[in-house]
Amino acid sequence: MEIIIDGKKCEAQYGEYVLNVARRNGIQIPALCHYDALPGQATCRLCIVEVEEGGRKKVVTSCVFPVTGEMQVFTNSEKIQRMRKNIIRLLSARAPNNEFIKKLRQEYGLLPETRFSGDDKENCILCGLCVRACDETGISAISTVNRGIEKKVSTPFDEASEACIGCGACAFVCPTGAIKMLDENGIRHLWNKDFELVRCEKCGEYFATREHIEYMKKKYGEDKCCSFCEKCRKRIAGEKMAASYRK
Repeated sequence: MEIIIDGKKCEAQYGEYVLNVARRNGIQIPALCHYDALPGQATCRLCIVEVEEGGRKKVVTSCVFPVTGEMQVFTNSEKIQRMRKNIIRLLSARAPNNEFIKKLRQEYGLLPETRFSGDDKENCILCGLCVRACDETGISAISTVNRGIEKKVSTPFDEASEACIGCGACAFVCPTGAIKMLDENGIRHLWNKDFELVRCEKCGEYFATREHIEYMKKKYGEDKCCSFCEKCRKRIAGEKMAASYRK
């Protein structure tokens, strides 16, 4: 199946999201709440595009809009540029001093927001990726709490969560660096809780919390878990592959 994005012919699979097709073809569409392993958020709305089907145009969120037939996609039309700037203004009002948001504002030629006021120390844009990542691991230690302008991501009652295993998945997917995770002297500080870090048996570097390793062993079994960091696991896998070729 073929669709046209900004005048470029692009191959697409039925049901594939427009954002994925565009990126695969080197066409960049801004998105904050999209992560390849966690698709379908559609909360930041930055990835809006215009789609023309059957002679009619409509504005859609490209990260959740599937390709179902021939279409033309316009990622930077005048209408989209105007709407995207308004979205960035709202994000800037939410997190005015966040470095990522500042770069977006500069990219679109927007001055610092004055009409709307926000917390100068705020970095979270409530994209929901961290909550989704935590849920996907099966932990569900964090969630969005409160309503309206008081809405935020937190642990229950803002206290150290008994469920949290300190895996850091939430911090890894956060697009604005709002979730602070600090590894210091063999201790990981995350969500008002301290976790003991375990050293890799091969290189000796700290690589995971003890709670994370125990959780993985319970979930996948002792035989499928090891005490090696990702770098060493890749090196060991490469050595095994090389040895098999030599045979």
